[in-house]
Amino acid sequence: MKQMNLLEELIVDNFAGGGGASTGIELATGRPVDIAINHDPDAIAMHKANHPYTTHYCESVWDVDPKKVCRGRKVGLAWFSPDCKHFSKAKGGKPVDKNIRGLAWIVLKWAGTVRPRVIILENVEEFKTWGPVRKGKPVKSRAGETFWKWKEQLESLGYCIEHRELVAADYGAPTIRKRFFLIARCDGKPIVFPEKTHAPAGSEEVKEGRKKPWRSAAEIIDWSLPCPSIFDTSAEIKEKYGIRAVRPLAENTIKRIIRGLDKFVLN
Repeated sequence: MKQMNLLEELIVDNFAGGGGASTGIELATGRPVDIAINHDPDAIAMHKANHPYTTHYCESVWDVDPKKVCRGRKVGLAWFSPDCKHFSKAKGGKPVDKNIRGLAWIVLKWAGTVRPRVIILENVEEFKTWGPVRKGKPVKSRAGETFWKWKEQLESLGYCIEHRELVAADYGAPTIRKRFFLIARCDGKPIVFPEKTHAPAGSEEVKEGRKKPWRSAAEIIDWSLPCPSIFDTSAEIKEKYGIRAVRPLAENTIKRIIRGLDKFVLN
């Protein structure tokens, strides 16, 4: 079987922010991302600083012509991390924007024009509930309806699709953040998700030495850096550190602190 040469294909990071996804892709492939797209000048400026060998487009993803920017070269990987705020439960009861929720339709534009060999989409787990919106609220009875239509259209373009919810801690990251990942391929090769390398410290897998224990966030925090107390007022923080901080903290944040103190300190 002929070996794939990633140097002959483009790698595109749509919705590129500061460059986190691009860094992961670079670590995995051993080469920089070729094209990064974001409408926000600040995001593009940060991405340029982190990825100077990438070609940047400070435009809406809808305004970028895939054929024009790819210039006839094949696309090996197209990565998509559309805005997740209007799916996430962390948004609370605020109205959602159906246009922002619809950003994932851009995947079909790329699939239909330049046909990336591999497409990866990352989002919050609630992405699967993508459906119609009425008066700023998702219609609960039709949850997931748009997601399945979107997926069917991608399949109709010749893509095989698999998706899973992955926990970052299971792969060595010091956070238990869970995310939805969808992989689509049109090259006939199997979709392979990575094997878990870590597990909770008390699990049988760790006790038997089959997996490493989850890492703690404490491992990556520089405890020597001065940090404003959660109990200080905004004025006190400004006086002590010369920075502006929002105080008092939001009610939900305080509740999370209380739960943490109860679980990790009191009990």
